[in-house]
Amino acid sequence: MLSNAQLAEIVKKGKESKERKFPESVEAILTFKEVDPKKTDLNINETVYLPHPGSHRSTICFIGSGDLLLRAKNAGVDGTIEPSQLENFAGNKKEAKKLARQYDFFLAETGLMARIGRILGQSLGPKGKIPTPVPPNAPIEAMINRTRSAVRVRSRASLAVASKVGDRKLSDTDVADNILAMVQAVQKKLPNGERNIRSVIVKTTMGKPARSKVEES
Repeated sequence: MLSNAQLAEIVKKGKESKERKFPESVEAILTFKEVDPKKTDLNINETVYLPHPGSHRSTICFIGSGDLLLRAKNAGVDGTIEPSQLENFAGNKKEAKKLARQYDFFLAETGLMARIGRILGQSLGPKGKIPTPVPPNAPIEAMINRTRSAVRVRSRASLAVASKVGDRKLSDTDVADNILAMVQAVQKKLPNGERNIRSVIVKTTMGKPARSKVEES
C-alpha cells in the first residue's frame, strides 16, 4: 500500500491546479480491480473519521427527547426532531427525503430506533443514513464532536468510491493521513483488502486529478 509520504506527493500534485476564489475541498477517489460488482457485494457504506478535518464540518441531526435532547442542543447540533414531530414524516415521502438530504449524519435516542425505522427507514436507509443509537447515559457531546469530523464513503456496485478528505489549506501530510483513514475503512470491505485497490486519485474541487497506481506489497 502507498505510504503517507507517497500519498503526500499525490496530494501535492493534486493541489497544483490553479487556486480558485472560493475554499476548495480535496477529494480522494479509490478505484478497484479484480472485483466483479455484479458477483461481489460491493455495497460499501463506511463512516470515516478524518484525523485532520480542517474546515470540514458534517451536519448532524439528533432525534430524541429529555436530557439527551437538551445536551445535544447545548453541544451545537445542527437540527433536532422530538418524538412528537416524527409523525409529521409518516406517509410524507417528500418531507422525509428532504430531511435525508438536509443532514450528513443522524443520531437518535436508542428507544426510538424502531419507530424511526418505521417512519424514516425508506428515506434514510438508501442513503446510508440510518441514525447511530445514543443510549441514555452516553457522552453525546463527545459523539457529536467526533461526528463533526466524519465523512461517509459509499459505493453501490461500483468500481470506485470517492470522498472529501480535507481542504486545500491542510498540509499535504495531513490530507495523506485522511486518505489513509479512508483506505483502511474501505479495504476491510473488499474481498482481498488492499489488493483490490487499483489506484488513488486526488483532486481539488475544480482541479485536475493526480493518480497513483497502488503496487502490491
